[in-house]
Amino acid sequence: MDFSLTDQQRAVKAAIERICADFGDDYWLQHDRHGGFPVEFHAALAAGGWLGVCIPEEYGGAGLGLAEATIMMQAISQSGAGMSGASAVHINIFGLQPVVVYGTDEQKRRFLPPLIAGREKACFAVTEPNTGLDTTHLRTRAEKRGDVWVANGQKVWISTAQVADRMLLLARTTPLEGVQKASQGLSLFYTRLDRSRVEVREIEKMGRHAVDSNQLFIDNLEIPEEDLIGEAGRGFEYLLHGLNPERVLIAAEAVGLGMVALERATKYARERVVFGRPIGQNQAIQHPLAENWMELEAARLMTMNAAWQYDNGLNCGAAANAAKYLAGEAGFKACQQAVMTHGGFGYAREYHVERYLREVMIPRIAPVSPQLVLCYIAERVLGLPKSY
Repeated sequence: MDFSLTDQQRAVKAAIERICADFGDDYWLQHDRHGGFPVEFHAALAAGGWLGVCIPEEYGGAGLGLAEATIMMQAISQSGAGMSGASAVHINIFGLQPVVVYGTDEQKRRFLPPLIAGREKACFAVTEPNTGLDTTHLRTRAEKRGDVWVANGQKVWISTAQVADRMLLLARTTPLEGVQKASQGLSLFYTRLDRSRVEVREIEKMGRHAVDSNQLFIDNLEIPEEDLIGEAGRGFEYLLHGLNPERVLIAAEAVGLGMVALERATKYARERVVFGRPIGQNQAIQHPLAENWMELEAARLMTMNAAWQYDNGLNCGAAANAAKYLAGEAGFKACQQAVMTHGGFGYAREYHVERYLREVMIPRIAPVSPQLVLCYIAERVLGLPKSY
């Protein structure tokens, strides 16, 4: 059993670190202060061919596995870009997996190359204001009218919708009363975000100001039949193909953010002198930071284990959910400890750790809550009765 990175994985890590080195603390601080999508960063990754890291080579991608993508996303986050950098490209890594797996060859050739090249941006339109994680009961509807589908409904917490050209939309096409299971009758579309039919309203939030979060109001959006992915009514099944990879990537981003926070905290603890000695000499400072490292490293190993399982065709549901949980908690604790290690200066923007603490709330909350991960493990791994 070899836990070391392969030569290819080390090359991926080094290449991403070289790109990220051109986007330092000042770049992300300005985007945190003033907002605005990190266009230059996105373009640099596109120029390097990294926006299609998991997409097959025949469609312009790199054809690498989830393990390589996981290393990539941790490196982006750990560079100091945090969730601002990671979320700018997150949709490219996992979001179109249903298209890669279930789309026709024509759809793949039409949709994937523009996304990989950075000519188009996409958003992931699934979550709704009244259903949350109860996805099978979403209220957005799409009805077939002639040769088009007409969609109506609302979506919420849709990242990058301010700049997106297309959206991956999940909508109910068969009413609940017309299906045997709630997971049936949902369809997946990858279509243009027509702003004459979709109002995009940005949500003001506590962090990650470089990447917008939005509410979508969909009013009679016409979707061509050729934008339907796979068969009508099987969208939820297709969507599941991207959910475990998303949990793994979110975990990697949380680990990366926790690691950069830990690096900042330990550097400050070595340099900050109080009462004639560096504060890092005090066990009250040392021990929490040491604990942070152990928790982050454990979360990283679980994350890589989940990615390995996925790449090898194994059922990675338990590992992916566990990785997301462990990384979210470890990342949060590390970012919080980084602020506390800096003392009053940790509250100042110029030291960056307060931004990390605000941003690390994202992988702690999303894409699935810690509580639902615990429910999943209790039910699916331990065999306990379903509690909800």
